[in-house]
Amino acid sequence: MSHHYSGPDYGFPHGDARLDLTDLYAFPKPGDVGKSILIMNVHPSVGVNPAGPTTNEPFATEAVYELKIDTDGDLVADIAYRVRFTSDKSGAQTATMRRVAGAQAAGTSDEGQTIIEAAPVSTGQDARVTEGGDYRFFAGWRSDSFFFDTMGALNNLQFTGDDFFADKDVCSIVLEVPNSALGSGKMGLWHRTVDGTSGKWVQADRGALASQSVFLPGDEKAAYLAAQPADDVRFIPVFAHSLEHTGGYTPEAASRAAGILLPDILPYDPSKPASYPANGRTLTDDAIDVFLSILTNGKVTRDNVGPHTDLLTSFPYVGSPHKARSAEKVAA
Repeated sequence: MSHHYSGPDYGFPHGDARLDLTDLYAFPKPGDVGKSILIMNVHPSVGVNPAGPTTNEPFATEAVYELKIDTDGDLVADIAYRVRFTSDKSGAQTATMRRVAGAQAAGTSDEGQTIIEAAPVSTGQDARVTEGGDYRFFAGWRSDSFFFDTMGALNNLQFTGDDFFADKDVCSIVLEVPNSALGSGKMGLWHRTVDGTSGKWVQADRGALASQSVFLPGDEKAAYLAAQPADDVRFIPVFAHSLEHTGGYTPEAASRAAGILLPDILPYDPSKPASYPANGRTLTDDAIDVFLSILTNGKVTRDNVGPHTDLLTSFPYVGSPHKARSAEKVAA
């Protein structure tokens, strides 16, 4: 789940699987202290509401996929990486990535320094990687690195150790970034999708920390997904109310726990080893167990599911997809 199915009733934001964020990862590049790996996973290959496969088309061409970086602790983006996709008549997609710094990083636009242009999107088993200066870029279908007993979660947290995601795919956007382009020291990361189908930019999904956007906002879910981390203090009572029910917290303890979960940003210092939730997140960190412990006030601490074994040891690190998909365009 993580951010899987973060729309209403475990559906997709704006009813579009391609806009659904799943997981955000950040860790130092293995063997190179001067670079970091940032991974935004979106678009689950299978939904639960409605149930069944989603579209084969990887990304929405009318959307912006964005990684936000706060470098000074004010919960407002100082740097942003924005990815847009285009498709030709056959439906084959290419990606353009831009970097924006300063005041414009907090907004949404197509402006910025072009880092990667016309990068092919992978739909088959092989990872098509594009390089641009000190950057490497990948976008396309991959094996979903998230591991969780989803059906157990939907069955009142009665876990059987069945990994719903073991054979599922997801669309990954993977960046290899020089640390010098991320500011200096500790930063806060989050990702979001912005939908442009209405003729104006509307934030469809956002988040950073695992699962809380699925389980905690309640009736405020739409407002929460449309908000920014700087707004998150308003959701502390909402989260606290949910935690009172899920974990049996007292009101005071629930407010303290909600204050740990918000603002919804992922802290990351590239000079230190990654370990969720204190510093970034690796592909093998068991983020769901961390969240379950908070959600249930320590009553449930694990779902008995472990990391996947198909991860790669080099870029783009996420494993090959379980299914090769045609570039032919399919309706969302």
